[in-house]
Formats: sequence, C-alpha cells, structure tokens
Amino acid sequence: MSALPPSVLRTVSFSEALRFWLKLGFISFGGPAGQIAIMHRELVEEKRWISESRFLHALNYCMLLPGPEAQQLATYIGWLMHRSWGGVVAGALFVLPSLFLLIGLSWVYVAFGNVPWVAGVLYGIKPAVAAIVLQAVHRIGSKTLKKPTVAPVLWAVAATSFIAIYGFNLPFPWIVAGAALIGWLGSRWAPKQFAGAGGHGAARSIALKPGEADWLIGDFTPTPPHARWSPKRLAGVVVVGAALWLAPMGTLVAWQGWDSTLVQMGWFFTKAALLTFGGAYAVLPYVYQGAVEHFGWLTGTQMIDGLALGETTPGPLIMVVAFVGFVGGWAKEVLGPDAQFLGAALAATVVTWFTFLPSFIFILAGGPLVESTHGKLHLTAPLTAITAAVVGVIASLALFFIAHVAIDTRASGPFFLRIDWLALLMTASAAIALLRYKIGVIPVIAACGLLGWLGTMLVRA
Repeated sequence: MSALPPSVLRTVSFSEALRFWLKLGFISFGGPAGQIAIMHRELVEEKRWISESRFLHALNYCMLLPGPEAQQLATYIGWLMHRSWGGVVAGALFVLPSLFLLIGLSWVYVAFGNVPWVAGVLYGIKPAVAAIVLQAVHRIGSKTLKKPTVAPVLWAVAATSFIAIYGFNLPFPWIVAGAALIGWLGSRWAPKQFAGAGGHGAARSIALKPGEADWLIGDFTPTPPHARWSPKRLAGVVVVGAALWLAPMGTLVAWQGWDSTLVQMGWFFTKAALLTFGGAYAVLPYVYQGAVEHFGWLTGTQMIDGLALGETTPGPLIMVVAFVGFVGGWAKEVLGPDAQFLGAALAATVVTWFTFLPSFIFILAGGPLVESTHGKLHLTAPLTAITAAVVGVIASLALFFIAHVAIDTRASGPFFLRIDWLALLMTASAAIALLRYKIGVIPVIAACGLLGWLGTMLVRA
C-alpha cells in the first residue's frame, strides 16, 4: 500500500463531527440494527471517516459489552477521532434527542391517554422500522460474509446463530461465546477465511484517484496517542466514572433517602445497565419484573405501550427506560402533586443517566486495549466470527419485526384473514425504497408515518 500524499490528507474538525452526531441523534431509527446500518452508510461509505475493518473492529468490541451497542459504537468512533470529549459528545447526542422526545410523548400519553393520530403514525412507522432492519442485514451481511465459497465457516456461524436465537431462543451471550470460540479455532485452522471475510486480518488498500482522500481512520492509520494503552489513563477514567455515579446517587440519598423512588430507580437501572448483554430485548424481562411487578412504577399495559414508543423514536431501544422513569415518577409524584411533570421528567433523566453512564466508562476505559489488538488475527478472528453471528441475530430480529407488523392481533378467524396486507405492502415498499433506490431513512420513515396518519384519519371519517 502506498501512503497518501500530503495533498489529500484531511482532518475533521470537532464542530463538524458535533454537527454529524447531533444529526445522527435525530435519525437513528430502527433499533441497533438500523442505527448501525445508518452509521455504516454515513461514516464508512459516504463521509469515509473510518474504514470498513476499523468500523467492524469497534463494533465487535461493543457487541461484547452490556449496554446499547449502537450508542457505544458512536462513542467509540467519536473518542477515536476527538479524544474523550469526542466520545462523550457522540454518545450523549445519540441519546439526548430520544430523551426529550420520549419525555414529550410520555407526557402526552399520561395526560391525554390514547391519542388516535399518534397510534396512526406509529402504525405507519413500524413497517419502515422492519424495512430498516432488513437493510441492516443486507449491508452488514454483504460486507462481513462475502461469498459462501470464500468463507463457508462464517456463513455457517451466521446461519447457526439465526436458528439458535429464533428457533431455540438461546441467550445471546451464549451465541457470542460460541462464535468467539469458533473464531479462535478458525484463526489456527482456517485463517484465510477469517482474514478475508471480516476485513480484520488482511487489510485492504484502495486505488486513489487524483484529489481523492482515503478514510480518515484507515486500515493502516496508526493508533493516535490518546487511544494507546496506559494504566494511568485507565485509572483516571475509572476514578472519574465512579465520581459521576457517586455524586448524583449521594445527592439523591441525602435529599430523599435510600428508599425513595428516585434512589431506587437509580440503583435498579444501574444493575440493569450491567445486565443488558444481547441488547434491549434481553433485559426487558428484567425491567418488566422490577418496574411492574416489584416496584409498581407502571402497569404491564403501560410497559408494552412504552416499548412501542421506544421502537419508533430515534435512539437506542433501551431508551424505553426513560418512559418507565417518566410514568413511574408521574405515578409516584416524586416532587409532589403540584409538580407532577417536573418530577416525572426528573425521574426519566435520572433513569437515563444511570442506565448509560456504564457504557461511557466501558468505551473510554477499554478502547485503548481494543485498539492494541487491531490487525492481529489471533485476536481479531473471534471478533470477525462474532460479527457473522450478529448478522444471523439481526436477520432473526428482521423476521420478528416483519411477523409483528404482518399479523393483525385485533382480527379473528383463519390465519389468512389476520394478515395485515397493508402493513406488509408498506414494509415491502419501504425495503425497495431503501435497498433498490437508496432513498434516505428519514424520507422513508416520514412517508410511512404520514401514510399511517392518513389511514387513521380516513377510518375515523
């Protein structure tokens, strides 16, 4: 590979990156699969801020962590580009738009009940979400798996993961562990498959046209000084992270006592943040058990409604916890009956803080160690296998969403009569728009939401 001439070397300013992370916070629909697909398209294919192998290397690490992997991936890339503040800004802006939207929608929900036009918009957006997940399967699968004849082991890993999670409901951590073991063995017995398929081993170069720049963070770009392993830097991150947890928790305990609703929310969602291996769906039973059955912050029906809002707003799906916090703060009147909205908004903010703080600590503390493994096949092959397994998991999620969209639970009679053909047509149309015509995510979501709203208005008329 030839080095880039100085004339085509480029940098991205902090303000330019900040504008992108803010935009991402408002367009990150579709759950982790859709969000990862959006970041891949924007950062790898269009802006060329990070290469394919470096993107997947970071993604594989985030897949191993508890917490929202898409938000952690944004934090990782922001940190790699602009140090700790870059990571904090990227991760925070990934969450904040969703927090404000959910606070507003939660207020409408608790204050005005079931609003028909909101239900119509949600009905229209769900097919778009299913199509976005399908797009993610195509994008990540085509980049990771390549041809079956080139990397049959990775195809087998993807297929096995799909069957394991969809057919047998095998826990996600087991799938990750099995894939990592296969990758470790494969680096010794079939190294070419793992070096070529995932892009981690034999990094590739591209032929540059005059005036064309390579990736800002390319396959052979040296690790920047701030991203190199340092015990002193690790200790600093841990100390700051502990202080950011202890300060608000201590303040809440001193203000309202250990048994208060806000303190119990902070403690409960700290534990939830450390158990979210496998994404939001893996931790939802734990959240349901605690928030509904143990603490009584909301009802089971309200939890389901909150999940629908979480699926159709930007940001990580685990942001449904903000809805839980808001409804719980409203019901428990944490600031008194005269300040229900302020108390509920505070509860949603507290829950969000304690849920996402561990994610920032994991990235800023573990990122340098992960960067030191880039390009080492015996370490990156397990991560490549994990990516293949994730393709299968995302495919199962796509099938789950399509089934969820296609079946009208309100209808009765034979299966054929319970199929929502309009929703299926909208899903197919959205998928064609995304995959065939490369239309952006926002126009597709807006169009589907508008169609759902129009359908609701016509039915009411």
